[in-house]
Amino acid sequence: MQRRTALIAVAAIIAGGAWYAFRPERLFVNQTVNETLAAAAPSTTPVALETGAFHGVHHETKGQATVYRLPNGKRIVRFTGFETSNGPDVQIYLVAAPDASDNATVTKAGFISLGAMKGNRGDQNYDVPDSVDLAKYRAVTVWCRRFSVNFATAPLAAS
Repeated sequence: MQRRTALIAVAAIIAGGAWYAFRPERLFVNQTVNETLAAAAPSTTPVALETGAFHGVHHETKGQATVYRLPNGKRIVRFTGFETSNGPDVQIYLVAAPDASDNATVTKAGFISLGAMKGNRGDQNYDVPDSVDLAKYRAVTVWCRRFSVNFATAPLAAS
């Protein structure tokens, strides 16, 4: 009886750990974000600096990534028409490479994190630190940090 109880306890711990690592419910739960691209006044609209279309690497992904300079000088990366898979610990990175069609390019080229993905669908904005040199960071990647997997990348080109 004690052996059975111990096996059940061990199985529960393993199942709990697997659930936490993989978060399988996220495969079925979508989170939609719809942020606006606000202008300070009608005569001062944001300026598109660079743009690129997402291509899936390990997950089918749609949409555009555009770098804007706002009227106050701040830069943001804006996703429009964005759709990808959900997952655990998904981050948005600027990558120091012209494109990233695999996992190794992201890790070898270097990257700057723009933060956690806000939602796996919809229009959303990510602040670009003032210190980032956009001549060096040429792609936007959707990266699963827990499993070191590149979901998708948008290579950037001048608008």
